Amino acid sequence: MQLYSEYYVSESCERFVNKIWCLDNSIGESLIENKLVLPNGCFNLAIVSGNSIQVHTSKQKYEMNEGFYFCSQMSNKVLVNIQPKTKVTIIQLHAWTLSMFPKYDLSNFTDAIIKVDTNELPFQTKINTDLNSEISTLLNTINSYFEALNVSHPNKNIVEKICEQIKIQNEEITVSEIGKNLEVSQRLLQIKFKIATGLTIKKYIQILKFRKSVDQMVNSNLDKLSLTDVALYNKYFDQSHFIKKFKDVTKTTPKMFNSDLYFLSKKR
Repeated sequence: MQLYSEYYVSESCERFVNKIWCLDNSIGESLIENKLVLPNGCFNLAIVSGNSIQVHTSKQKYEMNEGFYFCSQMSNKVLVNIQPKTKVTIIQLHAWTLSMFPKYDLSNFTDAIIKVDTNELPFQTKINTDLNSEISTLLNTINSYFEALNVSHPNKNIVEKICEQIKIQNEEITVSEIGKNLEVSQRLLQIKFKIATGLTIKKYIQILKFRKSVDQMVNSNLDKLSLTDVALYNKYFDQSHFIKKFKDVTKTTPKMFNSDLYFLSKKR
């Protein structure tokens, strides 16, 4: 059994959806416990089928029985326990995706999870009672909905433009510079971004930098690549600054970091 797997959406759908990933203990007979997930600057829609999972965020412990759950932006590591006969399918939405639906105000919603009614979802899907079924039906649904959204909303809104500026500059840009580039006041940028994501722009940039540094550590040989190299490559002031920021999220040092304990993205 492959516990962690990833699935990718169509090119036009990628504007709104990063990927779909699964945690599959559907044929397992024992609890999978103390696995960890790191923040990545995305929202998650989790579909739990079978028994349940327990999720510990920095704020609260959640028991997620069968159903649909909306997971806000996470700013610290999250601990996950997966019960036997349970599968979790997670649709990973980009930071700006929910800003396409103005009724959502997420300004005070971080490190949290809520159960949602399927009628509240913008697209129609359901829990598949066959835990071993293929994910193709969900992929088709997601692709169909977001491809249509891409056509009906060709122009990027302010939140998507902010994220685009950050990506272009490889996370090395200030709010002031974003404002100048977009010809929008810093105050308006901050308000719009906080309402849409629950994060400040600065915090969002910090999360992206952190994840890039983790990916670099995991996919490189740290015996050959020093922490100073990682820190400087990812534009931290120095090694000490990098270690401090790393501990803020993981509660451990880079040298003590054990990637085997985490669900980490595959190299695509």
